Amino acid sequence: MTRADGLRVERAPALIRSQVTDNLRQAILDRRLVPGQRLIERELVELTGVSRTSVREALRELAAEGLVTAIPNRGTVVTSVSAEDARQLYEVRSALEALAGRLFVERAGPAQRRALVRALDRIDRLAARKAPILAAKDAFYDVLFEGGGNAALRAVVEGLHARVSVLRSLSLSVPGRTAHSLAELHAIVDAVRAGDADAAAAACSRHVEEAGRVALAALEAESQQAR
Repeated sequence: MTRADGLRVERAPALIRSQVTDNLRQAILDRRLVPGQRLIERELVELTGVSRTSVREALRELAAEGLVTAIPNRGTVVTSVSAEDARQLYEVRSALEALAGRLFVERAGPAQRRALVRALDRIDRLAARKAPILAAKDAFYDVLFEGGGNAALRAVVEGLHARVSVLRSLSLSVPGRTAHSLAELHAIVDAVRAGDADAAAAACSRHVEEAGRVALAALEAESQQAR
């Protein structure tokens, strides 16, 4: 069932909450639901065609991910990420992903290395068709972090994933960023193929820093437009 703004909900009872959560999450990442926008339960019930209980459960899950925020006397709103918040998130991401690149070179087996190449090939094919690549990049990072063999590192990254995804989506929406992002991912894989842990760490860090620079500029542009 598809509603007016493209939020799709399947009617199977066991899937309702996850469908609503996934669709609202995607709407936030796509910026169809914009930072600061109020999410009124009654309107979401009408929009999705599910019960108020399912909507509330979905909003609670999104709040736990940091994508929405409950504000006293105002209700639930799409979380706004300030420039300072974004700067701090990208600082953390840069350090974490540099470590992931280093560990991958040091620990990943042949099958994981091939999987990383296949993940990059898929991103290339999607980009060539001008299709969205964010989910494919997630798969690339899944391989990278799994190959590093550090469960604690993966847990920290997963805790940041939702908030970082909002910024990644914003960054990739900037004209020209996708091409630069692909070049940076190729540099990571080239370093992995060369068995150069230092170069892989540097390439991972540089990829995050460039994405952060673009995202911060986009946030500043949005802020100027809102004034």
